[in-house]
Amino acid sequence: MLPRLRSGTVHVGGVSLDNHLILAAGILGTTGASLARMLENGAGGVVTKSIGPYPCEGHTGPCVVEVDGGVLNAMGLPNPSRDFADELPLLEGKPVIASIYGGSAEEFSTVAGWFAEKVVAVELNLSCPHAAGYGASLGADPRLVGECTRAVSSLGIPVWVKLTPNVTDIAACGLAAERGGASAIVAINTVKAMRISPELRRPVLGNRFGGLSGKAIFPIAVRCVYDLYEACTVPIIGCGGIATARDVLEMMMAGAAAVEIGTGVKDNPRIFRDIGADLYSADGIPADELVGCAHD
Repeated sequence: MLPRLRSGTVHVGGVSLDNHLILAAGILGTTGASLARMLENGAGGVVTKSIGPYPCEGHTGPCVVEVDGGVLNAMGLPNPSRDFADELPLLEGKPVIASIYGGSAEEFSTVAGWFAEKVVAVELNLSCPHAAGYGASLGADPRLVGECTRAVSSLGIPVWVKLTPNVTDIAACGLAAERGGASAIVAINTVKAMRISPELRRPVLGNRFGGLSGKAIFPIAVRCVYDLYEACTVPIIGCGGIATARDVLEMMMAGAAAVEIGTGVKDNPRIFRDIGADLYSADGIPADELVGCAHD
């Protein structure tokens, strides 16, 4: 029989959450109303769509294609930039984390400053694999990870750093984030991928290349969380292919203190409530008893 966790408020990465289940960036995070709906449907916290220093329309379509075991996307970080702040009053007092990106430490700091007093934390997108000059372009270099983290942590707000799996040594990037003052590390973002249409003789995505999310990347995410837990002391938040309470428990045993769920929402908008029903009970065990137990 699978263990059940004790229900109640969760404290992780400088943030108080209603439970361990967080909406991942980029999924129903474009409006305050959609974020509020996910909280009402059982999410313990929500992460916004990634917001950058300038408005961006994103890549030309097709931008999202379903594939076996997951979803291939190349959105290109579309966002309204600073104007996104207009969506946040509806969520005042709620556990909202702003996902932000920039092309330099200075840009990260600027964008973080826009939202520092409007959200409970910021999540640095140092991991998007399909936006030239942003995301993984910076996040693959531990030195730049440290610089960007340091620039934002100096503002005094909790900083979560979302890492890319598309590196040789994710632990080195995690350690750089920790040294830069990260309050938590989020792992992972999507895996570099592409598909080609034999009928059209061309890539299926408008951007040619994209990132794979969904169940197919869950084992990759578990390994990354495991490696980060071995190397780092700050909390790890697991992300990638989580769809069931069993997945949450496995991710916790690898070292995750909480999890983010993204693609799973596509097939089940009630996924947070459904997982919570299977994961929690009033007489459950403390999560601390499970986090990292696979390392013993």
